[in-house]
Amino acid sequence: MELSPRDQVMLNGELGAAAQMALRILTTMSRVYGAPRLLDIESAHIDGCLYHGFSGLEFARKLLNGGARVVVPTTLNVGAVDLLHPEYFRGSEENGRYAQELMQTYVKMGCQPIFTCAPYQSAQRPAFGTQIAWAESNAIVFANSVLGARTNRYGDFIDICAAITGRAPAVGLHLAENRRGQLLYQLANIPERLLHEDVLYPVLGYLIGERSGSKIPVIEGLPPTTTEDQLKALGAAAAASGAVALFHAIGVTPEAATFADAFQNQEPEQIIPVTLADLRATLGKLGTAPDGKVDVVALGSPHFSLAEFAQLMPLLAQFPPHPDVEFSVATQRLVLAELEERGWLEQLQAAHVQVIVDTCVVVTPIVKAQKGVLMTNSGKYAYYSPGNIGLQSVFGSLEECVRSGAQGRVWRDDGVWMVDD
Repeated sequence: MELSPRDQVMLNGELGAAAQMALRILTTMSRVYGAPRLLDIESAHIDGCLYHGFSGLEFARKLLNGGARVVVPTTLNVGAVDLLHPEYFRGSEENGRYAQELMQTYVKMGCQPIFTCAPYQSAQRPAFGTQIAWAESNAIVFANSVLGARTNRYGDFIDICAAITGRAPAVGLHLAENRRGQLLYQLANIPERLLHEDVLYPVLGYLIGERSGSKIPVIEGLPPTTTEDQLKALGAAAAASGAVALFHAIGVTPEAATFADAFQNQEPEQIIPVTLADLRATLGKLGTAPDGKVDVVALGSPHFSLAEFAQLMPLLAQFPPHPDVEFSVATQRLVLAELEERGWLEQLQAAHVQVIVDTCVVVTPIVKAQKGVLMTNSGKYAYYSPGNIGLQSVFGSLEECVRSGAQGRVWRDDGVWMVDD
């Protein structure tokens, strides 16, 4: 590999043991990727602060003991404990202690303790074309697709190595020529009402992820008014059901002003029509339980934004949760502060809605119910709940979730998936 003078200094151990180890790991991975060199990054987002087992804590301790400090602005993904409300954690005392130590160890390395899967909606919004090293699948796809920043799919341990060295392998989506769209998804006769409904976007994302794998999809037919939260939901679902790290939406996302831009003046490898029937079929895959009794309503994966809370509050005022239904919303600390300032947090607590920060219900034991059905408007929650926490899932719109939570059984707005009159 071609190494810069500073790279060589780090490899020689002149900048400390942690930097030496981090760069050694990065150069090894770069050879695996086939990268000829490393490039400078301007920010990082770390997923390794989520406790999966003791080895992750050992790795973080070793870095910290070796003098590790991040050299670029670095945010932290969710951990396994809500540090503001540690009493929510329902795992073992030992795991809770290790999880908190892991989160604090990364803070000691200089990472920003925002503990959110949606850093792009708070502290860190990299500029178009910026080279970054982000982990967390939905953050990766949002940064690449909606912001036009450049990152590969980084995972635990590689992410912090990039943050400590300020370097990443010059390969994959870091390079403009590799960001060309490959598959064209054409929305065919989708009802106008549905195109503007939030519920469409996780379903469309799930379909695209399932069919695209790791290829770069291009979507034709989304309205130019598509919101940031809708794109967030689309990307998160596509990254869950597939390995999508970048999508383009013609006329919506920054690298796809035109068809030619999205495909870099080439033709798509495949054209895939998306019909209402396709979307209905995908909708059925997002749930693992039939419509019926609801035990838990969980929102906020990715973390709920302030705009999403603004949609939620009037619904909750009209349809407060049933006493037998757990109702939780995961968000980040900056949004929590806004909720307090507006008086919304008090209203949520009065309605017995649990607001969670720093983590979410599918990565750590928070939900009280040990079995039953979880209803959500999140493609990620719907996809991961059965395997991660053992609750069967039902997917629906935000209104469907709230009204179902109020009556303890699934309520449906059947008109949203119908053909326009």
